Amino acid sequence: MQRQAMTENLARLRRVTASPAGLSVAAVAVCVVVQHGAPALLITLRASTLRSHAGQWALPGGRQEPGESAEDAALRELREETGVALPAGDVLGLLDDYVTRSGYRITPVVVWGGPADPAMRGPESEVAGIHVIPLADFDVPPRLVRIPQSAAPVIQLPLLGDYLHAPTAAIIYQFCQVALHGAMTRVAHFEQPVFAWK
Repeated sequence: MQRQAMTENLARLRRVTASPAGLSVAAVAVCVVVQHGAPALLITLRASTLRSHAGQWALPGGRQEPGESAEDAALRELREETGVALPAGDVLGLLDDYVTRSGYRITPVVVWGGPADPAMRGPESEVAGIHVIPLADFDVPPRLVRIPQSAAPVIQLPLLGDYLHAPTAAIIYQFCQVALHGAMTRVAHFEQPVFAWK
């Protein structure tokens, strides 16, 4: 799947936004890189010492600063967390906002990162590791799990012998459906595991 095809598919998405009222506003970078000739995504493992969501898998991202666009915030966080510095022209499009149980409105920004850089590194205080995961690993039917705390299904995607959960799993699933297949799939209804509610 080439950059142009992804851009065209993303442009056809009629994006669903969420009101920021009462929420912290954040953006994440869905960064597509090429490794061994195949497209992949950058996934970080959050440091175990972080105050919230410690030790969890995540897309590079964080809070938007006052006056900062989602695109600018995603590119800044990508640079800060992985060392990958990209211009605004490498933004391919946006996915639907996802509202988390912990009080964030996340705007996913899809960016083209080019060839994967083996020298990628983030600050040890925030990032325990940076992983390059082939898109083929994520482009599979998701696992949907029921929990007693919610009527909505928890979405999971396979990741390195374990499972990736929402919000990251939901965002990546929508990315695969929209950018790779041109399907206008929505994911806001997918639930997060209880451990991510705080």
